[in-house]
Amino acid sequence: MGLEIERESFTEDEYERFAARLRDCLQALASVLERPGFGGGPATLGAELEFSLIDDAQRPSPCNRALLEAARHPRLTLEADRFDLEATTAPVPLAGRPFSALAADVEATLAAVRAVASPRGVRLATVGILPTLTERDLQAGALTDSPRYRALSAGLRRLRGATPFRLAIDGEDESLAVACDDVTFEGATTSWQVHLKTAPGDFVAVYNAAQVAVAPVLAVAANSPLFVGRRLWDETRIALFRQAVDERIDADPDDWRAARVTFGHGWLRTGAHETFAESVALHPPVIPIVGDEEPLAALRAGRVPSLAELRLHQGTVWRWNRPVYDPAGDGHVRLEMRALPSGPTMLDMLANAAFHVGLVLALAPDVERTLHALTFGQARRNFYAAARLGIDAELLWPSESAPSPRPVPVLELVERLLPRAHDALVAHGVAVDESERLLRVIEGRVARRVSGARWQARTLAACERTASRGDAIHAMFARYLELSAGGAPVHEWPLAT
Repeated sequence: MGLEIERESFTEDEYERFAARLRDCLQALASVLERPGFGGGPATLGAELEFSLIDDAQRPSPCNRALLEAARHPRLTLEADRFDLEATTAPVPLAGRPFSALAADVEATLAAVRAVASPRGVRLATVGILPTLTERDLQAGALTDSPRYRALSAGLRRLRGATPFRLAIDGEDESLAVACDDVTFEGATTSWQVHLKTAPGDFVAVYNAAQVAVAPVLAVAANSPLFVGRRLWDETRIALFRQAVDERIDADPDDWRAARVTFGHGWLRTGAHETFAESVALHPPVIPIVGDEEPLAALRAGRVPSLAELRLHQGTVWRWNRPVYDPAGDGHVRLEMRALPSGPTMLDMLANAAFHVGLVLALAPDVERTLHALTFGQARRNFYAAARLGIDAELLWPSESAPSPRPVPVLELVERLLPRAHDALVAHGVAVDESERLLRVIEGRVARRVSGARWQARTLAACERTASRGDAIHAMFARYLELSAGGAPVHEWPLAT
């Protein structure tokens, strides 16, 4: 988040000072973005993988801090709940075999965790939402014992007063209505986040392309169909995360206040500064820690300002595609693509990343024409339809002739888009065999009409023929863990009939 967080309660004066510093940060950001050479250099990729910790009974194991301290790995960090950790990667050049490099980095971190987890009877699970979670697992005691997460929770609860967080999700088969007093339900979601750094002059086009591309990618990548024993959306993570950290008392979609977790509020027009300015204008601060650096003074001195307060604030506003300011080196702004779920296997996650990055690169050069034929509201509709319905979604897609857009079944659309994603990856220097190998995984899902979410749902339904819902979830998840450990992509897993 950019600043060390060591406490969780703040005065009104500190909130006012933080808001003033945010205004200075925005002014400094506008200037630094205009510097010649800012953000230059070759395109790069990076990633973050959140994963769950489970015991021999497939139940969440609240030992993330113990494993973090035992592993002592520089790329391992705590996550919101005690049964989650996150592995980060170093940035790698987009040209060459970037996805293989990301995999090697993540696997090295996971190996270090497994080495200290196994003697404790703990296993690692990559899945968008741990199927075996219950409401009892997500009470206040589940929150990771860290000043960062205590401060985040306290800040959001301050904005809500004494009102509990209410979650209401209507799924295809069942619905959910629960209340909780903390942000621990957010910790139930684990993701595979991909960072793409491109030339500053291309950022607007790349960002808008990512907003268009995310729906078809998410539909075939979905892997979160279950939450606290209920079959909800194919990617329930999207609905759950939005509500679990909502500062609004009434989370009705017609509420005039903006949600902190959002698809966005319109196409990007002038640059990354727009989204940072929106975050400051629309959302009150949650953790008002003011650092020592004066951003405008750093700018006048010719330095790249850290903008620590702005980075901290941006870290409490969660767009599914989010610009990230990084002051390292000569500084840059990159795109963080947050919508993809964890799992089922590393190969599946790499395929999802390759499809998403490739499709963004394919759409970006001509994205203005796309935006004329697809409204922002229609792109947002596509995103939530993909999260809810997965491979059964029908998405609105730009047409060459009026009327545009037109509804297209998502699997038909993905089949059309895969060659474009492949060509764009290769055009940007990704090795042909790397692109082909990973996009064949997506082709396999389309051919078999399966995703991680659908495999879980179908296997659960088969298990429920002879067992209760709780026992069936455990049986399904045991099979999931076995097949995931084998490494074969989900479309090659045996399907229940």
